[in-house]
Amino acid sequence: MNGSIPRWLAVLATTALLVSACSASTTPAWTFAPDQAGAPGQPAAAAGAVGAPSPAASEAPAAPGQTVGSIAIEAFDLGFKPSSISVDKPGLYEVRFTNTGSILHDLTFADGTKIEAKGGETTTGQVNVPAGGITFICSVPGHAEAGMKASITVAGTAATGGGDSHSGPAPATDTQADPNAPPYTLYDATAPAVLPGTTHDITLTVEEKPMTVAPGFVVNVWTFNGTVPGPVIRVTEGDTIRVHLKNPATNKTPHSIDFHASQVAWNDEMTSINPGEEKLYEWKADYAGVWMYHCGTAPALHHIANGMYGMVIVEPKGGLPKVDREFALVQSEWYLGPQGQPVSLQKASAGNPAPDFVVFNGVANQYKDNPLPVPTGGTVRIFVLDAGPSIDSSFHIVGTIFNTVIKEGFQLTPRNPGHYGAQAVDLSPAQGAIVELTTPEDGLYPIVTHAFNFVGRGALGLLKAGDGDPKN
Repeated sequence: MNGSIPRWLAVLATTALLVSACSASTTPAWTFAPDQAGAPGQPAAAAGAVGAPSPAASEAPAAPGQTVGSIAIEAFDLGFKPSSISVDKPGLYEVRFTNTGSILHDLTFADGTKIEAKGGETTTGQVNVPAGGITFICSVPGHAEAGMKASITVAGTAATGGGDSHSGPAPATDTQADPNAPPYTLYDATAPAVLPGTTHDITLTVEEKPMTVAPGFVVNVWTFNGTVPGPVIRVTEGDTIRVHLKNPATNKTPHSIDFHASQVAWNDEMTSINPGEEKLYEWKADYAGVWMYHCGTAPALHHIANGMYGMVIVEPKGGLPKVDREFALVQSEWYLGPQGQPVSLQKASAGNPAPDFVVFNGVANQYKDNPLPVPTGGTVRIFVLDAGPSIDSSFHIVGTIFNTVIKEGFQLTPRNPGHYGAQAVDLSPAQGAIVELTTPEDGLYPIVTHAFNFVGRGALGLLKAGDGDPKN
């Protein structure tokens, strides 16, 4: 191999295969500003609350500010009950909103009125229902796309625009690169040292922020501690980990965390917290391996696809043998929405996934642009995780053979009978592995997923042994 990237890899690396969403979008854009202030809450009348027709009312027009009836709406994770409501006449209605789900939901009407309720909470407000009816959604990112869309009609008419008219920003059929987008921030792939001691207090703060995921492409990501992936947590089997999860009040979305290395009840530590809340998630590292952690708030697909994942390394008691260099690489996917917005849940939900980018550690081609240095002839260990959310990985490093593989608890060791090696490690989403190798001569060693249709979408890096030139 010479000092340049093989031509077939270079072609793939420079080709950005941006996949369009469905050509006939069913989710047109908002017709109003979503952050417009809603009507002030008012006590709802106990009698006459409806999920279908409202009580009969006088045909005489109501005085200004006077309600003509009441409406009861229930939110669950992720939907409204009922999803279609009929009232007898237009006018101002009192709304009783009950959230029986576990996470924050709201009623955001097409005129800007917004009524919000936390999980298990009931709130009230008012909305003016025009003669043509009105639609509403939950405006928490991803919830409308997941199905939280409904309408109120006046008897004998249909809600203006239909139930899908205000379901959030329309996914772009083609997300164009922005030449003014800020440069990406390089993610340090060096694996961290094992945390000292046996009990670890770790703070993970959710940060919702813009991030450049490839040159010219910005996503409003959701993160743990401001990075995608979140910080690598490295401990020893038997350690106790106390994670302090914080969701600042400045965020817009409920969040949670699920550590695959833990053994805890789903409806205890993994429950969601709203903006302005925090919780403690305590667990013990009972098993060694490479593990995923991620946000599990519904729809979990949207939260993972939008950046909320990370790696936990649990070393066996006694530790791992010393090597010259260690790296941590997380493969994942980006399903682009409009510039500066969260990823498209519609695209991520496709039964035949077609991500715009497949990446290592959050950014397309960052380790092609910034190769990872290793000593020639030295020993290299890579902790690798497929965070998905949907695409398998066939992790491979061109020009090397894995002499050690520890995948999901199964081991291939250098001294195995028959002296077998491995050329690639197959990982489904949420599976992890440890691979070890040597780089026999100065040069470049491409890091890829051997599903080569994704290499050109950003799943390409380089190990650089020595000066990278085998001719020297």
